[in-house]
Order: sequence, then structure tokens, then C-alpha cells
Amino acid sequence: MYGSTGKVLRVDLSQGKVWDEALDEATLRKYLGGTGLGVKYLFEEVDPKIEWSDPKNIFFLGSGPLGGTRIPGCASISVVTKGALTNGLTSTQANGNFGAYLKWCGYDAIVVQGASSTWKYLYLHEGGVELRDASHLVGKDTWETEDAIKEELGYKERTMSVFSIGPAGENLVRFAGIFGDRGHAAAHNGVGAVLGSKKLKAFAAARATNKLQFVDPEKLGELAKKFTEVAKTFGGGTVFNWGTSRVLPGAEAAGWLPVKNYLTNLFPQKDLFDGARIRPLFQSKNYPCYACASHHYELMTVTEGPYAGYFGKEPEYEQWAAWGPQIYQTDPGAAVVLSNTVDRLGMDTNEASWVVGWVMECYEKGALKKEDLDGLEMTWGNVEATLELLKNIAYRRGYGDTLAEGVKRAAEKLGGEAVNWAIFTGKGNSPRGHDHRGRWVEMLDTTVSDTGTLQTQMLVVNKDLWKMPNPMDVFDPDQVVQAEANSTGSLEVSDSLVQCWFTSFNDTETQTEALNAATGWNMSVEEVMKVGKRIVNLMRVYNLRAGLTPDREKPSARYCSQSVDGPNKDKPIAPHWEKMLDKYYQLMGWDRKTGMPLPETLKELGLEDLVK
Repeated sequence: MYGSTGKVLRVDLSQGKVWDEALDEATLRKYLGGTGLGVKYLFEEVDPKIEWSDPKNIFFLGSGPLGGTRIPGCASISVVTKGALTNGLTSTQANGNFGAYLKWCGYDAIVVQGASSTWKYLYLHEGGVELRDASHLVGKDTWETEDAIKEELGYKERTMSVFSIGPAGENLVRFAGIFGDRGHAAAHNGVGAVLGSKKLKAFAAARATNKLQFVDPEKLGELAKKFTEVAKTFGGGTVFNWGTSRVLPGAEAAGWLPVKNYLTNLFPQKDLFDGARIRPLFQSKNYPCYACASHHYELMTVTEGPYAGYFGKEPEYEQWAAWGPQIYQTDPGAAVVLSNTVDRLGMDTNEASWVVGWVMECYEKGALKKEDLDGLEMTWGNVEATLELLKNIAYRRGYGDTLAEGVKRAAEKLGGEAVNWAIFTGKGNSPRGHDHRGRWVEMLDTTVSDTGTLQTQMLVVNKDLWKMPNPMDVFDPDQVVQAEANSTGSLEVSDSLVQCWFTSFNDTETQTEALNAATGWNMSVEEVMKVGKRIVNLMRVYNLRAGLTPDREKPSARYCSQSVDGPNKDKPIAPHWEKMLDKYYQLMGWDRKTGMPLPETLKELGLEDLVK
């Protein structure tokens, strides 16, 4: 089958068995791969009412029809499972090399079911698949695990891709993720905790011989160059040349940088965190994903301050924001250490920083005291105390056990006014590293999302194709809802192909060309766009059955509070919220009371079987 291996690897940990399952072309055309295929498996095989930690939950990890080609960003992976924070369907992605290596090993995806009685890791190579003992890896962080598996199996750097859980996943921290290829993360909504519940420590895929077949390899080569040119020019080429490291100063100026747990929007030290300053200063070196020319991902050595000499990966913007302004910490070297510590422990950096920022505010206001926090003085910007607290969370020690449940559950357990200081949605997930009071469309998206993180993405090359307001007034409720409803599905297309946002910017037209060149399907752009909408509505139905009903689609008090300073202090979203939801449901073709897609919506998307 062109563009596909035609196989899924099934793993039953309860029985210690692995086997191949055939994939038919009709299924792939309907769901593409990646997120779409994972949603199909979860929908058909996992009862929405079970708990995320039930052995009957599955863990899907997949590539897409462009995986293993030279199209940049297509060695990424998509993970689909029932997530630990929302207890509903979640989908989260990671870049790196695993998606290409997985397909070269002969599989489009892996579906893990059951739970092992002892720790295991999965090894894929040219000669087959092995479930191997991982007892000696327990307690190791994600970088240590990657190194240990490569050494054990005799692989050098870049000849194997390893994604693993750290101590946080082993201890079922609800915001644990999986990390690989030196810090790439699929980390939202506790997917690492799901692996921990199954006692699967890691996935390891060798770089096997590429035997994939594509209909028009020459066309794929041309489109690879086109994607690279788009990335070089989109937004002035900022992401291509600098990754997300230059975003922080502009975010502060626009009022969407998270500062001091949303207590302010002002961060005078913002320029210290500018990538144009940090990259030369910290001796950064490009460490690209497979087939990508972008300077998005770097490794660096801290050269000044108390952490001089520390080596790790360069933080993404969201990690700079998390471990700088969000906890009101002003040393970029310390932010590198904190960011890498979180990755190595195996936790989502966003949720971890919302937890720490909330604890610091509680400490400042007296709701939590030193004796409550195992002797830690959680003052704003206290790096050493934060490092210790992160370890306590990962190992569920002392008050870290409460915080390991995530900011929503920790705040509700503490109770009182402290609940109003926590940043979360009614479903239990939290936003990415932004102050969404300055990005209304992302607050709406995060709150209504059925992935446990962003469901759409405004970085769309062709706004006319998705009928988005252009230009858009980002504080006009009607335009915000219109943009969200119209573009919903664009990200699911990228995540089903599976392609990194920052190499495609959701350029659906060029993605469709690449899909057809790989598979020979001759799909129209409209048909591909419909796949995205189909996936969104299937996720919607599953999560409603799981109990994530419309009454939970609301931001916490702090999340939707009015900014007290900065450029957006006179732009509160709360007065508009209910009317925005009304309009959004209408545009999406969903019943306002139940949240369920209307029969005509399901029929239009080829989901007629769900109507009854």
C-alpha cells in the first residue's frame, strides 16, 4: 500500500503478546493516520466510562501517511489515549525521529492494551519486535533511560529513537508525559501516567532500512522544498531561524505572557529571555529532527550565573515562560535547568508551572505554609525550592502527592479562596504557556477542546481556505468564535498526517498535494478538510459519553479574570462567555443543551452510524 506499511503493531501487556494487524485503505482514507486513526481505535475499543488507569484503556502511538518521507516535520508521532487529567480522550504530539523509524520498522502505529505485572519496554528493529525487561530502568529519568537502552542494545546517537516515561510516569503523576530524542515531548493530559499504569517504561525503534513506497517520490521532493520555503517566510521566518526562543518579549508586549500566575502582565526582565541574546551566549547547537532544515531545536550549555556549565536542551517558548515569568524568576540559566529537570522527570511543563505558580501565590498569601510544603520556602522565583518541589511531585513525596493530581484537584482539595487562584478548565486540563486573557480564541479553544490541549491552531497559511476573519479583531467575541469554529479540524489534519505545525503552518492545500503524491488517492482539499471535522466530532461524541458535558466547558475564575495591567486590562472575556458558547455550538452544528453533534452534522461527515 503506497504511503503506508498496511500494518498496526498490537501489544497485549497482560498476556505478554505482540502481533500484527492489517490496515485497509478505506480506513486510512477516512481517518488518514496519527490522531484520526488513534481516535477510531479508542472509540471502537475503549468504554468511555472506564477510568484512564484501567488496563482496558489503550495507548495508541502512530505516524501518518507522510511519515518516513523527506517532507519536513513528518517524523513526528501522535499519541491517543484516555487521559489522566480529564479522564476523557486526549491527543498529543511529539516531534523528533520516532515516526519515521516506526514506519521503517514496518508499522504505521502501535496499539498497547492491558497491563504488565512487571516493567517492560518495547523494542522494534529490522528483524522484528521484542517486549524486554525494564526493571533495571525503573527510577531513571528520560535522558538516562534513552542512553541506557541505546547502550544495552548497541545503538549510537540517531540510529535509534527512544521515547520513555520518567519517575513521574512511574508514580502516576496525572500530568506525566512521554519524552524522547533528547527532550521532545508528547506531554498533555497525563499520557505518561497511562503508560505508568501499564508498566511500560519505553518505546525504542531502530533506524531500519527504508522500504516504504510512494506513488510520486519526485513530487514529494518538490513539496518538501515548498514546505521549507513556507517555513522560511512565515512570520518573517522567526520560527525557522530561531525556533520559539524569540517569542517571549513580543508576548509580554502583546499582553499574553503568563506572569506571576496571572497576577500581572508585566515582566521587565523579558529581554533577558530573548533567543537572539541567549543562543549565542549559551553556546547553542542545532539538533534537528529527521528531514528538517529548521533551527527550531537546539542543545545548549549555560555559560553564566550559578548554573554555568549545565548542559541540556534549549527551552521552547512555553518552557521559558513557565520557568521565568510564570514563577517570577529572572535567571535564564535557571530556566534552562528547571525546564530540563521537568522533562527528565517526565512531566508536562505547562501543568507543572501552573502548579508551582499556584503554590507560590498560596505561600505568599498564607494559604500554604512552610510546614505544609515539607519545609520548602516557596517564595516567588525560588529556584532551589522549586527544583525540590518538582522532585517531590514526581515521586509523590509529602505535599507533592497532592500536587501530582494537577492544579485543579489540588486547589479544590485545599479549598477556600485558593481555588480562585488556580488556572484550569472545568474538564481538568490547563492552558498552554500563554495568558489567554490576551488570546481569547485560545481560551475558547482550550476550554471546549476534546484533546485535553489546543484543538485548533491559528497558525494557518491560507486563512481564506478555512474562512477565517482576516484580519481578525482578537477581542471581538463574534470574530473569535467564527475563527475557532471555521478552523477547527485544521490541526487534526496536521496531527493525522502527522506533521509538525512549525513546518506546515497548517497549509492544508500543500498537505493535500503531499498526501496524494504519497498515496495516489487524489483527494480534494475539501475532502481532507472534512476528515479534520470528522475527527473533531468523533472525539466530541466519545468525551460526552465519558461525562465531559457542556457544563464543564468553562474556565476557572483566575483563568478568565480581568487583567489588572498591561495592554489588555480593559478587555474582560467573562461577560461574553455564555453567548460565545451559544454561537460556537451553533456554528459547529451541536445541540446547545447536550453538546452532542446534531444528526445532520454526523451524516454530513460520514458518521451516520452514530446518529442512533
